[in-house]
Amino acid sequence: MVKIDIIRVKDLKKHFRTFKKEAGVFSTFKSLFKRDYVTVKALDGIEFSVKKGEIRGFIGPNGAGKSTTIKILSGILHHSEGEVLVNNFQPWKEREKYVQRIGVVFGQKPQLWLDLPALDTFQLNKTLYEIPESKFRKNLNYFIELFDLKEVVRRPVRQLSLGEKMKCELISSLLHDPDVVFLDEPTIGLDLISKERIREFIKKVNKDKGITFLLTTHDLDDIENLCEKVLIINKGKIVYDGRLAELKKEVLKTKLIEVTFKEPVRSYGKVPKGINVVSKNHYEVKMEVDKSQHEVQRVINYIIKHYPVQDLNVSNPGIEEVIKKIYEKE
Repeated sequence: MVKIDIIRVKDLKKHFRTFKKEAGVFSTFKSLFKRDYVTVKALDGIEFSVKKGEIRGFIGPNGAGKSTTIKILSGILHHSEGEVLVNNFQPWKEREKYVQRIGVVFGQKPQLWLDLPALDTFQLNKTLYEIPESKFRKNLNYFIELFDLKEVVRRPVRQLSLGEKMKCELISSLLHDPDVVFLDEPTIGLDLISKERIREFIKKVNKDKGITFLLTTHDLDDIENLCEKVLIINKGKIVYDGRLAELKKEVLKTKLIEVTFKEPVRSYGKVPKGINVVSKNHYEVKMEVDKSQHEVQRVINYIIKHYPVQDLNVSNPGIEEVIKKIYEKE
């Protein structure tokens, strides 16, 4: 079955006008009477689409334009130029109907009332979104059971851990069965176990309910665990739009070889050009092999033949290295 595009963005631009001010008392005084304005291009003609039911990663360095894009898609900001269609809505038009069909979670901007139990916020959302009682109860029970939060949702939010708060934030954004959910840094500040629970929750909800997620994050483990496809934005432009596996294949020209020895190795001899020793000691060595200069299997055969190998592992550099190379190219 061919999946339709639920998000379509074409030639999207967002420009901010701000004034330029130099340091110093004289410059401050001068700016009271005359200001030199400059235009900042937060988004410079980006284009992409997201299929219904997809979990799409959206990443980039600070200031690249991620949050600006999310705010436009969720109807918080108005664009300068271009076209945006989310679930057949233009976010800044028919906004009241549009927000009934989306969910938004900003990791650093909670929507829960701190002095009230999360359950009270859920009840408020029931009224705001006009959720029928039967649907509300069904969804609430589903999410509470999935997250094991039966007692947690009855305690004041102020008393909850960061991980518990984020779980409740996710539930609050999903109770009305949105078609699309925008997640901005949902695992920020969480411990490893809480992050894993959040990821499993997103995958389960995506599978059971077919909800589309657009995920922005600086935690690249989120991307590797949740997303088959990824968008990379840098300096207001999309620099990659495709599968994560293809990105690795396209960008990475090296393999990592990690070797553990049975007995100490005092000397490794001269290292050929195209092989970079990342770290080493008498019992372990980690090297990066340029595949354009060396056949990896030959390197492995040489190591096994000439050194007392106990264990050997070959892998691709991590996603961090992939993204770093993308940023460096821009």
